[in-house]
Order: sequence, then C-alpha cells, then structure tokens
Amino acid sequence: MAIDADRVQFIARAKEIAGTLKDSLEAGSYFVVVSHHDADGISSASIIGSALARTRARFTLRIVEELREDVLDEISQLHPDVLMFSDIGSGYLDLIKARELAKIIIILDHHPPNAGSTESILQLNPHEYKIDGARLISAAGVCYLVVRELSGFNKDLSSLAIVGALGDMQDKNDKRALIGLNEVLVEDAIASGTVRVDQDLVLYGRETRPIHRALAFTTTPYLPNLSGREDNCLALLSNSGIPVKEGDRFRTVADLSQDEKTKILDAIIGHLVSINFQTSVVKDLIGTVYTLINEPAGSPTRDAREFSAMLNACGRTDNPSVGISVGLGDRKSALQEANEVVANYRKTLAGYMEWLTNTPTAVQKLKTIWVIRGENLIQDSMTGAFSSIISSAGNLSQDHAIIVLTKSKEGGIKLSARAPAKLLKAGVNLGTALSTVAKKYSGFGGGHNVAAGAHIRVEDPSEFLENVDAALQAQMNTNASSENIA
Repeated sequence: MAIDADRVQFIARAKEIAGTLKDSLEAGSYFVVVSHHDADGISSASIIGSALARTRARFTLRIVEELREDVLDEISQLHPDVLMFSDIGSGYLDLIKARELAKIIIILDHHPPNAGSTESILQLNPHEYKIDGARLISAAGVCYLVVRELSGFNKDLSSLAIVGALGDMQDKNDKRALIGLNEVLVEDAIASGTVRVDQDLVLYGRETRPIHRALAFTTTPYLPNLSGREDNCLALLSNSGIPVKEGDRFRTVADLSQDEKTKILDAIIGHLVSINFQTSVVKDLIGTVYTLINEPAGSPTRDAREFSAMLNACGRTDNPSVGISVGLGDRKSALQEANEVVANYRKTLAGYMEWLTNTPTAVQKLKTIWVIRGENLIQDSMTGAFSSIISSAGNLSQDHAIIVLTKSKEGGIKLSARAPAKLLKAGVNLGTALSTVAKKYSGFGGGHNVAAGAHIRVEDPSEFLENVDAALQAQMNTNASSENIA
C-alpha cells in the first residue's frame, strides 16, 4: 500500500509540473531543455522536444556530458523563460541555484538529489517519493509522465520512454522485463498501439542484422570469442546446422524457428564450457522484447533495445544532434548517419575488450574494486559504456565493483563505476561514495547505487581510488552493523 501511495503522489506531482508548463506555453515562453548525453538523456530530450514541438513552442535542446560552471554560464546566455533539465540536474542543485538562469527552472531526473534546497526549483524525482530511480523508472519515464498530462496525444511518446529505460539497463529483472513505474509506460505504449511485448531471444539487431552479426554485436551479456567476432559466430551457426541465408537474403533472428533458437543457445553454452567461462550469462539472452510496431520492419528503431543502443552511441561519440534528430522522428539522413555511428562505436568497444583481454596489467585490484586503467587508450566519453560491458561480461569476480578510468579531455581523470548485486546487498552505494570522495579532489561525482561516475582534477588517481575503496568498505561495515542491531 505504501508503494501505491508513493506512486499516486509522484504522478500527482507530475500533474502539478505539467500545469506550470501549460501556463508557460500559453504565455508564449521560450524553453531551453538541457539533457544528459546517454540514451536515457537523449530519449528524455526527444520526449520533451516532441511535446513542445506539437504546441509550436519556441525551444532549444542541448545535450551535455556534465554540468560545469562554464556550461551553465553558456546556458544563461540563451536567456530562457523556462529552463528544463532532464536526466541531469538533481545532483547539481547548489550549482544551479547559485545562478539566475531562468524565471522558471524544472528538473526531471531520476538520479539521487544532493542535499541542496529546491525551494526555487520545480523538481520531479522518484527518490523523493521512495521510488528507486535506478531500477523502477528512468528520466525518460519521468519526462513522459509529465508531458502525457499536457495532452492525451502525447501518450505515443511512451515508446521513447521505454527506449530510455532500456538504455539505462533497467531491465535487469526476471525475464529482463521493465518493472515498477516503468510498467505504466509499457501499459500506455501497448494501449496507444505503439509497442508490442514478446518473450524471445534478446540479441542486438534481432530484426535488422544477419543472425551471425546480431550475435557478434551483442555485448550485454558479453560472450567471449563471439561478441565482436563475426567469423566465430558464423562457425557456431554452421556447426549447429542453422542456415544464415534464405536464397540470396540473409536471415535475421526474427526469422528463426523456436527449434533453431534452442540450438543457438545450446551451441553458445557449449562454446562457453569449452573456454571455461560461466554459462549463467546465457540466461540474459532470453527475455522480454519491446517492439515499436509503427517503425518499419528492418529498421534499427523497431526494436527498443537497438533503438536505445543507437541513441547511446550517438551521445557517447559526440554526435548527440544525430541522436536527437532520430528521437524527434527523422528516419532519413539522420537515421543513416546514426547507423554509421553505431558501426564505429561497436568496433571501438570490441577493440577495448580485446585490449583488456590482452593487457592484464591494465587491471588493478583493491579490496572492493576492480580498476581498469585506461588513461592512454579509452575515450573519456566511453567509460560508462565500457564499464557496463565489463560488468555484464562476468570475466572479473562479481564480489567487486568495477571502475573504468581515463584522462579527461577537460583535464584530470574521468571515471565510471558499476556495482554487482552482491555489493549492493552489502550496502554499497557508488553514487554516494564517488560524490563524497570526489569533492576532496577538486571534482564532482554522483549517480545511482549501482552505476555512478566522477571527474576529478588530479593527474594520478591512485590516492583517490584508495579513498573510494575505503568509503565502500565503510558503507559495507555500517550496513553489517545495522543488520546485527536489527
């Protein structure tokens, strides 16, 4: 009952903020929307942008990697009447409040807020209603729940909210299904006739790519010697007696029979056993598939996971405008360009995984952390994607968090972290730890308990990493003490 009450209050707050937006729209206000550069952030900006465009509002969209003082100064020069932050902002409340940025400031986010006051800011954040923003709703979902109150016509944007949630990997649940408030989005998407939900193989490009490429392009979970290796995937399919062509046409995963799907899974299990790799990752290849049925068959925008991967690739490779164009509906030049971005992005990630496999000295082990030292190789915009792949690969023990770090193009060190379920149960909160420790190194950090990041102004991160390690140990000890008292 408590969860239901929290959900009701959360949606009521969404209606209040929608009311403010309606008043601003009627007044002819100029909107500036600032969003994060990952799939959830681009989906969020696309949802808000689509809703504003339908009212013929004047607006500007801007995608950023982080909120810095210089970024906020540039935004203030746009002189917005209404400034909206999506998928970013809750962790920067004090920085935002320190400037007169707009008459009305709205934050639609799912990251845990910092301790700053929000008296002068309209904020909708699930954590303020005891709803887990890391698992139960993403920023795209928060944005959708607001814009659907503007007009019933906006319910079709629920499909983009699903794309955002999947981009933030909120499907790490039974049958890889979205749960919690995300279920509201799915229900709306089904009711509006934009999404179909099935149980099937969850492979990247299941409707668009030849079977061997879909398998090779799958990195969640990461399959050693298969992910990024089309030649090995072709051999696996051939040895299983599964034809990759029907006449002159390459078959896709969507063309496979149930018997063929079973054969593929059995072959993957056999392959993993042969290289002494854990076979439990195979369960993540089966789950809930979300199909955007109004998108053309064969388009990368038809499968919601593939759509989210495309937006993520655009944002992480400094091509956010391409992602936004696709999110706003461009299915011509922008979609073609996005396809090229994805191909290069996947090659880069595959190259990183091969480097990591061949360079054991790049891995540093602390008491609670595996650290991937990529200062001289990894692009600073790719640390998040790379840490997610490593955490899903399972080739590092699951009793440590993973931190991928590199040199930042802005100076200092940029890093992304992921925590396994075992550490979360022990009381670890990466966002809190990174936020606290980064401040001691002239930097900032934050995020969720399971996924977080930081930017610190040092050349050598060794001492910082030791302090993060100590902070995580302290969190675990505090949690253990609490459980003993209980």
